[in-house]
Amino acid sequence: MGELVKGRLESSLPGLRGIVADDKDQEHALVTREGPTKGDAEIDQLYAEAEDKRLLKTSLLLDVLNISNVLTDGVSAMVDDSFNKCFTSTRPEPWNWNIYLFPIWVVGVVIRYLVLFPIRVTLLFIGFNALIVVFLLVDLTLMPSKRKMAMQRKLVQWMCSAWVAAWHGVIRYHGPKPTPGKNRIWVSNHTSMIDYVVLCSYSPFAVIMQLHYGWIAFLQKRILSSLGCLWFNRTEVNDRAVVAARMKDHVNKEDAIPLLIFPEGTCVNNEYTVMFKRGAFDIGATVCPVAIKYNKIFVDAFWNSRREAFGKHLFRLMTSWALVCDVYFLEPQSIQPEESPQEFAGRVQAMIAKYANLRIVPWDGYLKYYNLGEKNPGLIEKRRRVLADVLRAYLGKTSAAPSAMALAKEGKAAVELQSDGKGQKGAIKGGVLQGWQKLCAGGTVHPV
Repeated sequence: MGELVKGRLESSLPGLRGIVADDKDQEHALVTREGPTKGDAEIDQLYAEAEDKRLLKTSLLLDVLNISNVLTDGVSAMVDDSFNKCFTSTRPEPWNWNIYLFPIWVVGVVIRYLVLFPIRVTLLFIGFNALIVVFLLVDLTLMPSKRKMAMQRKLVQWMCSAWVAAWHGVIRYHGPKPTPGKNRIWVSNHTSMIDYVVLCSYSPFAVIMQLHYGWIAFLQKRILSSLGCLWFNRTEVNDRAVVAARMKDHVNKEDAIPLLIFPEGTCVNNEYTVMFKRGAFDIGATVCPVAIKYNKIFVDAFWNSRREAFGKHLFRLMTSWALVCDVYFLEPQSIQPEESPQEFAGRVQAMIAKYANLRIVPWDGYLKYYNLGEKNPGLIEKRRRVLADVLRAYLGKTSAAPSAMALAKEGKAAVELQSDGKGQKGAIKGGVLQGWQKLCAGGTVHPV
């Protein structure tokens, strides 16, 4: 056994690598070039010094990442966090970086904030409020009828057009215009609440949407409800069940306004598309996909409701040069035989992603509103304990393991212990094999 360990030493140490016992002439020549033959004690000392130097150069980061899959999984999640990327706004790259471009940028800021913005606010205030007054008069004076409904639809469409004009919207619509019909439902990707305004300025839609607060709630309950819009609270399970039943009733009406649904359930940054909810795909209706793609050359239309109030979002739109957007009305789709509603939703999502140039990710958009630390504090604490136990065990074993220099002082004794079968237990002291210990135990030492 001692000869085996000695052979391993000779194959690993500098100056002795490549020496074979089969050719004595070659062995003599190699040893002559390298220097005089060293004894076992000297070889032990040289190896121990080299091993200590190697261990000192070992990266602490590599040691930490190799101790457990707990750490590697966490680091991988932070490096490739495709969920948070779906809800991150794109920061505009600065272009006013020199003395020649900076004056042009200043002139643009003055025009956008001091010229265009006041004009847009004035026109929007006059036009939108006038339409609100007319709408309320129609709602209070006329009896329910098809004529009243047609007037309300047209007024809502004009209101949405006033908002698009305030953003200096450049909207290009592709495909056939939506028409009312039984057993049809329209689905679209979702970037902001202005998605509905952009679509409704072209053709009125009833919509299923989260119920908001403030002046937005007034518009939802007082104005848009006349179109048959359905509101829900995403945190209330009962609301979602009621909305699903009313959605089926709306779709089965002959003269109902086209119903629009955003199956993602939340606003995404128009670069990704998250999982589509199956509610619109398991009622047996024909699904008409709508793809909305915003051009971010002037402004990013994404609304991050958790970090930005809707008023600030509108201000950002109204102080930009223009809102550029393409809307694609795609071919209607029906569920295929032996196709599940979830597979049907995935197929429609792929169509929308293709036209809007979006990347599909398998995340549920509701996770954006789900705080794991608040819902399951015990789970977070349990993972922390696992990580602490792993680190504590690793650091304890490292501190308890003897250094290579300490083993080298024993000289040839370690080899003798290995040869009589008792060195295995001593070499694996504390359950850690490093350097000299690993070699004596019959292992292989890999250089860094």
